[in-house]
Amino acid sequence: MSDANDPLAVTLFSEIFMVDQLARARLTKALPKGMEISHFSVLNHLAHVQEERSPAQLARTFNVTRGAMTNTLGKLEIAGHVHIRPDWDDARRKFVAISPAGLQARDVAIAAITPVIGEVVDAIGIEKARAALPVLRELRLRMAGEKD
Repeated sequence: MSDANDPLAVTLFSEIFMVDQLARARLTKALPKGMEISHFSVLNHLAHVQEERSPAQLARTFNVTRGAMTNTLGKLEIAGHVHIRPDWDDARRKFVAISPAGLQARDVAIAAITPVIGEVVDAIGIEKARAALPVLRELRLRMAGEKD
């Protein structure tokens, strides 16, 4: 990267970091009492994939440590939002599935955050939001090392 582009890169990522911080703050306020963004993220992911995942797979998906994922899954299990079972072939491994209560909690959370995020998209305009998606997706893939 040439020196001429450094201010652009710094400004771009500064904006991304600030958007992340502001979005997390607004969504945290909108989520149902007791639900954290990490809880919602895991429930939403499990609802989308519609199959069991190991804690290690979830940790990789969310780019967190196994310990952090174990903590999140423990809280979700106590709340009745996930079922954690042993792997029948290898007792050292576990599998996680979303429970009916977890699906309901995720749906309640979606209903709570949709007006917040919808308001922002409406304010900037659907076309601008749609135009931003390919750039954000490519940034994500490059940061994850999935795109050369």
